[in-house]
Amino acid sequence: MTFKDFDLHPEVAKGVRIAGFKEPSPIQEEAIPLILEGRDLVGQAHTGTGKTAAFGLPILDRIARGEIERALVITPTRELATQVSDELYHLGRFAGIRTLAVYGGVGYGRQIALIHRGVQIVVATPGRLKDLYQKGKIDVFNPEVVVLDEADEMLDMGFLDDVREIFEYIPQNRQTLLFSATMPEPIKELADTLLYEPEFISVVSGETTKNVDIEQLYYVINESQRDEAIVRLLEQEDYDKALVFCRMKREVDRLAEYLKDLGFNAAGLHGDIDQMERDAIVKSFRRGETRILIATDVAARGLDIKNVTHVFNYHIPFDPQSYVHRIGRTGRAGKHGRAITLASTEEFRELQRIRKEVGADMRLATLEVQGGSVGAEQIEMLSQKLRETALHPLVDQVLAQMAEMDQATFIKKAISYILETEEFDESDRIGYDEEELERLLDDYESSQRQNTSSRKRRRRR
Repeated sequence: MTFKDFDLHPEVAKGVRIAGFKEPSPIQEEAIPLILEGRDLVGQAHTGTGKTAAFGLPILDRIARGEIERALVITPTRELATQVSDELYHLGRFAGIRTLAVYGGVGYGRQIALIHRGVQIVVATPGRLKDLYQKGKIDVFNPEVVVLDEADEMLDMGFLDDVREIFEYIPQNRQTLLFSATMPEPIKELADTLLYEPEFISVVSGETTKNVDIEQLYYVINESQRDEAIVRLLEQEDYDKALVFCRMKREVDRLAEYLKDLGFNAAGLHGDIDQMERDAIVKSFRRGETRILIATDVAARGLDIKNVTHVFNYHIPFDPQSYVHRIGRTGRAGKHGRAITLASTEEFRELQRIRKEVGADMRLATLEVQGGSVGAEQIEMLSQKLRETALHPLVDQVLAQMAEMDQATFIKKAISYILETEEFDESDRIGYDEEELERLLDDYESSQRQNTSSRKRRRRR
């Protein structure tokens, strides 16, 4: 099948050709004919499978033919609103169809003015859209088609009540489309409430974690090796764009600064960063100007960045679903991706639980360290040694011999000599192999049994 088979309006078809689309993806092949017929639809597909064109092309076609005048797309995040709006603009520009992204963090004025001038497609986040409807600012905008995009993300972010309230302002005589990567019960209930006799289609053949295009590795490390491990991995992996996930905002800030100090092209992203800076960071990463983006789960929601070749879990996520969402950022559109997780010995059992719950095909790996390298832990140990070392009685004589050398050069040369001659207690590998890990777990279980037995004896006394 090709896009010609849909018989789209000539000006919309031109946008498809210019975009380089050849054959429709599975979600596009199934969804476009149903939407063109005016049917309500629930579509289950992961991000990166062509959902925007799946609902966007039939909407653009119906506007171009005069069947409808306006459409509304509701997305969970500002970034996704901008991406969807841009894609619909490029597909519909030859038909003269205007789009607008509406989100918070910026002034109302321009958004309201453009809606009143007759923008045909509004792509909006729930909070700003509800606010505009509540205040009566956009009563003129009555969409005939409404799309809920990434509905499960809206559930995770607590937007479902806002969405229900928005639909109180929207005409009942409408076509409603709902797209979601997963179908938890609240999303099914929302579909039952808002959609009329919808068609259900799914192109999800299993969890994202079973995607053959994503190679999943994990390293079991000592906590003190975490920074050294992420640095070694970034040095050795052949990545185009890499997402590094941290649990906490402060971890994002610290790791971003640490990597930048080491010369990596990295930036951090979390909820405390203001909108203008956030937009600049995301745009730089999307263009490939920034190659490493360090982010929290919340900050990365709604990000749809092409050519993310690697996802690194600096810490394991809080829950299995977060793991699914994290690694789903790579291995898209038939491209190969790698998801690499660092877990300390204390976190290993939690990682096993996540692995079992989501059915992840994860492989234990170890990281070979190049001979003669010195890690952050060794440098800190050396620095501490230097602070505690008493002055040698011959130090003044050595300084006198080196009088012709400036102080900074002398210090650098002295430290270089120490680094060359010091014997560091350094392993040539990061991460436990299967045999070592099994022995470690046996020791842990034995220790737990002994502790339990001791507690029982104390209680009997």
